[in-house]
Amino acid sequence: MIGNWLAAALLAVALNAGAQAPAPAPAGNWRGYDETADAGADIERARAQAAAAGKRVLVVFGANWCGDCRVLDTSMKQGRLKALLDGRFVVAKVDVGRFDRNVDIAQRYGVPLKKGIPTVAVLADDGRASFVTSGGELADARTMGEDALVAFFDRPF
Repeated sequence: MIGNWLAAALLAVALNAGAQAPAPAPAGNWRGYDETADAGADIERARAQAAAAGKRVLVVFGANWCGDCRVLDTSMKQGRLKALLDGRFVVAKVDVGRFDRNVDIAQRYGVPLKKGIPTVAVLADDGRASFVTSGGELADARTMGEDALVAFFDRPF
């Protein structure tokens, strides 16, 4: 009897071990925002690519220390959100550091960084912002989930 119980317990442990999701990489290893990039040049390249592809530019402002920025960046690279963004936008990411880097670029597009990051601007064909998150709409991206993020980006900009 004990042998059957032990065998069942070991089988359950083995099956459960395979079903667990892998642990996420430590936050310190993630570097989704290039701290040395020339953000202005990156945006201009994105504008040229978008014009050639008939898409809009999505400028994402964030930082490597920001958990919500990490979640949004990861979400943008998978599933329905990736498909939606790939079909409509060329993405340019801008590192804002600790709100001390590329602040002039955020100001140029009317992006209020103090409302929280990540934050985005959608650029019109002429390079002006046609939409910005003005109230920290994505600042709690870690609680939004795929459906809410898809709904947020699946609108006319």
